[in-house]
Amino acid sequence: MGGLKGGKGAKESSTASQSLWLASNPSKRWGEAFFLLYTPFWLTLTIGIVVPYKLYERFTELEYLLLGLVSAVPAFLIPIFVVGEADRGKCLKDRYWVKANLWIIIFSYVGNYFWTHYFFTVLGASYTFPSWRMNNVPHTTFLLTHACFLFYHMASNITLRRLRRSIAYLPQLIRLVTEASWILALAYFIAYLETLAISNFPYYEFVDRASMYKVGSLFYAIYFIVSFPMFSRVDEKNGEPWDLPRVAVDALGAAMLVTIILDLWRISLGPIVPIPGSGQRNQPGLAWFRMPESFMQNESA
Repeated sequence: MGGLKGGKGAKESSTASQSLWLASNPSKRWGEAFFLLYTPFWLTLTIGIVVPYKLYERFTELEYLLLGLVSAVPAFLIPIFVVGEADRGKCLKDRYWVKANLWIIIFSYVGNYFWTHYFFTVLGASYTFPSWRMNNVPHTTFLLTHACFLFYHMASNITLRRLRRSIAYLPQLIRLVTEASWILALAYFIAYLETLAISNFPYYEFVDRASMYKVGSLFYAIYFIVSFPMFSRVDEKNGEPWDLPRVAVDALGAAMLVTIILDLWRISLGPIVPIPGSGQRNQPGLAWFRMPESFMQNESA
């Protein structure tokens, strides 16, 4: 029995290592599968039940917060009790799903706390549903973003891995151009699809929805143009595991790069639609800071 079990495990490992889609790292392979299988749960709850049946019309701050918690918290709890074969005997900190959650929670937290204000000042977006907030951003969005970003980045991991293994024989320049093109296309597609998917939710509003679909989706895609290739590196090479400090620093580095690009858009291109009170495109400071009027007058003088 032991020999049969060992032979079966070796066969599965060999099949996975030869696959163009699956990670060679068993812990990462299990983690990606878990997050993808977990996605239909929260997606059905939010997009399949709450939105089409307009349950949100009766929601208060508490119900919105509970919706976010029910969508995000299982991503942390389930793998503690449902342990994959590859993670048995590993410390919690060495399991891929822990590292993935840490990377995404840092990146999505920065995105909500800071970058949401670019949506306010550049894209003309606003939240009008009742919610407890932090830095004027609903707590619910912090939680739902975590669940969404886990799905997006698992899909990106698998498709990027497939692409990289398929073009490994090509010259380096062609590989770089091909990969960059795919990342741009996938990032824009996901940004556009998310905007379209929540279009039936009336309390996430835009000054000009058509402009948001076309141009705003490109602005949103900047998140993923940076994060997809960076996140894919976590535990990607079998035998070269990342520790949690490296995961955290990498996520913060990705977040800083996105912040720089978003602010360069704000001060160079400005809002995609006329937004009252948004100021000129060359307004100093950052999107989440309101500059004193005296400072603005001194600058213009």
